[in-house]
Amino acid sequence: MNKEPVSRELFDEVMVPNYAPGSIIPVRGEGSRIWDQDGREFIDLQGGIAVSCLGHSHPGLVGALVEQAEKIWHLSNVMTNEPALRLAKTLCDLTFAERVFFANSGGEANEAAFKLARRYGWEHTGPEKHEIISFKNAFHGRTLFTVSVGGQAKYLEGFEPAPGGIHHADFNDLESVKKLISKAKTCAVVVEPIQGESGVVPADPEFLEGLRKLCDDNSALLIFDEVQSGVGRTGHLYAYEMYGVVPDILTSAKGLGGGFPVAAMLTTAKVAASLGVGTHGSTYGGNALACAVAQKVIDTVSQPEILKGVKARSDHLRKGMMDIGERYELFSEVRGAGLLLGCVLTEKWKGKAKDFLNAGLDEGVMVLIAGADVIRLAPSLIIPDTDIDEALERFEAAVKKLTA
Repeated sequence: MNKEPVSRELFDEVMVPNYAPGSIIPVRGEGSRIWDQDGREFIDLQGGIAVSCLGHSHPGLVGALVEQAEKIWHLSNVMTNEPALRLAKTLCDLTFAERVFFANSGGEANEAAFKLARRYGWEHTGPEKHEIISFKNAFHGRTLFTVSVGGQAKYLEGFEPAPGGIHHADFNDLESVKKLISKAKTCAVVVEPIQGESGVVPADPEFLEGLRKLCDDNSALLIFDEVQSGVGRTGHLYAYEMYGVVPDILTSAKGLGGGFPVAAMLTTAKVAASLGVGTHGSTYGGNALACAVAQKVIDTVSQPEILKGVKARSDHLRKGMMDIGERYELFSEVRGAGLLLGCVLTEKWKGKAKDFLNAGLDEGVMVLIAGADVIRLAPSLIIPDTDIDEALERFEAAVKKLTA
């Protein structure tokens, strides 16, 4: 096994350049703290982009992985496995869902959801009912289909021609949807309850309620992309519960495995019937290792005390960032829900989000950005209050230097 020392420069020599990683290479994590190759410590408010919902090296997740690894790792999908069945049953018991499809990533879960919506429209109405309505600035993945449904042209540039039959309305604008939806042609409307990548923008409750009615009136399916907002991130197991609006299909990934690759598409029995044998699949979807870890994640996160704790930590972190914002005239608002927060830079600092991310690293705190104007926070759902306090101190030190 090659154990030669590696550096950030090696990335440029051996990796496809579709990423531009920072200069540090983390090598160890525990709880909400990470250490790099040089032993420098960082408090992690990134959470692997809303993935590490129980922090790093959580003993329960490590135990679940080791226990399953000593049994069986992988089976082809010509047969099922116990962890997949148990996890599917749990997800059905805890949500609106009656059927579950497992994949490896949010993009794959969304790909399955969009294919299912078209297949359902085809079976129940005909081939003309294939159009999908999404929203400008949405993000649904990087496959050709999902990046086309997503409403950000920059991610599609150079990959055209895109799949057809996709329309983009304005987020939080029900009238713009009414102009596009058609009972004859629209098979689905897909929406993020909180747009993550475009700046952590929550949907208005009335908007989601209106989408549900429009879909019902036009025999279209309502799809919630909860890849980022799901698995306790908002203080509810899934954000649809916070809004009181039940979708026909829901996609989940990121936090579902707490860092282990796993995703799920949840739906009703009636809708699921359209993906019969041979219509869709995934070699690793429902992998025994992934499902065993995800089971432990869901069993842990779904506990009332954990979800209640998310709301308390959210208040703590939000207030701390707002206080920093006021002292340095830095943020116009802090928005979002639970531990998915977006701190919107004031006009004076517009376009400088990446600068604050880098300054934070220099002070030992990891934050995210969502576009050029928003600092995004998505830490562990169980981050200790002491770590929040120290992270805020470190971030304020970074802000003080950068704004001096």
